[in-house]
Amino acid sequence: MFTQPLAPVGNNLVLSFLLAASPIIITLILMGVLRRPAWQATLGGLIVGLIMAIAVWGIPSSLAFASVSNGMVFSILPVMWIALSALFLFNIAIQTGRFDAFRMWIITHLPNDRRIMLVVLGFCFSAALEGVAGFGTPVAITSALLIMLGFPALEALTYVLIFNSAPVAFGGLGIPITVLASITGLPATTLGSTIGLQLAPFACLIPFYVMVLYAGWRSVKQLWPVLLIAGSSFAITMVVVSTWITYSLSNVLSSSISLVVTILFLKVWQPAPDPAYAIDETFLAQAPVQKGNWNGPHWQGWIPWIIVILVVIVWDSLHIAKIGATPVHWPGLDQQVFISLYQKPYAAVWNFEPLGTGTAILVSALLTALVTGISPQKFWAALKTTARQGWLAVITVALTIGLAFLMNYSGMTYTLGYAVASTGVLFPFVSVFLGWIAVFLTGSDTSGNALFGNLQVAAAHQLSLDPVLFASANSSGGVMGKMISPQNITTGVAVTSLKGQEGVVLARTFKHSIFLTLLMGLVVVFQQYVLR
Repeated sequence: MFTQPLAPVGNNLVLSFLLAASPIIITLILMGVLRRPAWQATLGGLIVGLIMAIAVWGIPSSLAFASVSNGMVFSILPVMWIALSALFLFNIAIQTGRFDAFRMWIITHLPNDRRIMLVVLGFCFSAALEGVAGFGTPVAITSALLIMLGFPALEALTYVLIFNSAPVAFGGLGIPITVLASITGLPATTLGSTIGLQLAPFACLIPFYVMVLYAGWRSVKQLWPVLLIAGSSFAITMVVVSTWITYSLSNVLSSSISLVVTILFLKVWQPAPDPAYAIDETFLAQAPVQKGNWNGPHWQGWIPWIIVILVVIVWDSLHIAKIGATPVHWPGLDQQVFISLYQKPYAAVWNFEPLGTGTAILVSALLTALVTGISPQKFWAALKTTARQGWLAVITVALTIGLAFLMNYSGMTYTLGYAVASTGVLFPFVSVFLGWIAVFLTGSDTSGNALFGNLQVAAAHQLSLDPVLFASANSSGGVMGKMISPQNITTGVAVTSLKGQEGVVLARTFKHSIFLTLLMGLVVVFQQYVLR
């Protein structure tokens, strides 16, 4: 059995930390500085990771490659199975004209103001999709819609990535919190309530924050009522549901109420028209350039999204995902690594769920095809388009999660965590960066909680701090890493003209990711030292 070393470089934790972080640094430099495509950046990070894991951390090569293969298989099912199914639903909506119908419904029922549309779609609508699918698909779908409304591709993708941070911790019907509770042994309801309180200020802040980035302070002064309604309705619902109802429905209900309340509010209040942000009538006459122009009732544009939300909720309520689920103990890796930090063997179990969330979304796509009466030719076209959009994302995500699993099993990730947990009095401020690192690597708040949830609790006990607060901080800090995750960015660019320019997107979002994570650190410090 391989025992993970925590400080393999001369027993020096600082040097060990720097070498453990080298695959992440290389990936960030290749993407954000050298502007290489995401698959090249993550491949470079994986190569450096293999060198460090084998030569410095001393993991046998057989275990190293077994961990990479385990991560790559996990990346396909369930991660990319969910993303590809959601992209297929998106392409069916395009081929049947329902995506165009949805665009026309937005144009008809909202003020002719791109700033308003950015808030309603980029924040409220995207959050609803995050509650159902996640893994970058809300970013892809919402960005495509904003582009059809006249936004430049880079702006649309950047702003939706930033908006997408607030709902992540409660995404997928609260699965990140469910996993965090099972890993730490802490009550899921208490964790959900604490995370809701941590994220509530950001739900209120982010509409204002993005509006400053997009249109400046002048637009904030013009639009502050709708920004306040969108953010506060989301935040208040999130706190109420996560505290007094059930955390699993927090994101679905928060985003749905925020969407409905914001649209209704715009029926009684509208900003003064600003020609600088109006959609050009010439553009509307020419768009969309995609297939599936729609001449029927605009309300039918809601059909795909209502179907997928209802199907996923029913799927989860009936526990259909558990049917046929089989745990697969990964050959040559399961129980072959000893985690020094936790003093226990490392399991390597891939949960094969043929009827998981990805299948639920696929069923939603098929139901949408049936309800909308799609022709075989258009159905086949949607399938081919999904394959063309998704194949490079599949490779990139496989490389990214392969690296994450390698760092986990070699002990590199635990060296990072151990170093951060050793910061003593500064730990309440820097703890959020543990979740940030984990979500950057895996693209998933769920995986980030599984990775560092226990470490946060152990460090909190050692420092006589609140374990619930810091387990929650892991999840809340992780959501800020979502906007720079190669997996999230790659899925987002799949449906835009930015394919191969993931580094450009990362360069645009990185500083915002760091800034918002620092703010979250201040929130955790306030909760620990002022409120407790």
